Amino acid sequence: MLYLPSVYRGQSLPLVVMLHGCKQTPEDFAAGTRMNQAADELGFIVVYPAQAWRANVERCWNWFRERDQQRNGGEPAIIAGITRQVIARYNADPRRVYIAGLSAGGSMAAIMATTYPELYAAVGIHSGLPYASARGAATAAQAMHFKRLGATAPRLAIPTIVFHGDRDTTVHPSNSDYSITGEFRAETGEAGGRSYTRTLYGRLEHWLVHGAGHAWSGGDGAASYADPKGPDATGEMLRFFFLVQRPAES
Repeated sequence: MLYLPSVYRGQSLPLVVMLHGCKQTPEDFAAGTRMNQAADELGFIVVYPAQAWRANVERCWNWFRERDQQRNGGEPAIIAGITRQVIARYNADPRRVYIAGLSAGGSMAAIMATTYPELYAAVGIHSGLPYASARGAATAAQAMHFKRLGATAPRLAIPTIVFHGDRDTTVHPSNSDYSITGEFRAETGEAGGRSYTRTLYGRLEHWLVHGAGHAWSGGDGAASYADPKGPDATGEMLRFFFLVQRPAES
């Protein structure tokens, strides 16, 4: 599914790639995040790759399979191909291409940021897991439901914004903990009827939404896996994204 904003006349605009969660369609994900409305307001293109039920009966991206955690193969190659196709066909600005996802889509967004860091300027991960959190279906459930043991996940190679609810019982909130060393700044606040803790360290921004479950923060509650309460994840991700662009190629 592709969305062209009302201002589009062939000019070079930013591109946001949105990866839906399990049991979702691109249309449902677009409604829940209100990303198309934001595209009209801010002027960017959105593409929603769709997972086929033949690839996963729950329509989950297969983030837990080793062959789908690699560059130049599996689902990462398909998503990268879609991204490049939209850039070429619709004249999207290759320096301002971003990727985000929810749950399994967030986990796949982390994979894309790891395997294709030259393609995306920044990544948003909502209620997802870090790269290579599982090595097959047998380890996926454990990675999702239990607190991460040992070291926190290494930070990604590109600027990263993370959202997670601290009452998420589908993907344990510890999966949003990325390595932070040295000085960082943490602040608390309230938005949309929920409090949050926002931590900033270099090119990493982490939002822990207190009282929230497994749903897109500040979304349209009429859609699946979208919480109308809490800070606006769509707006905050776009703010973060549009501060970053890839350097021009020499």
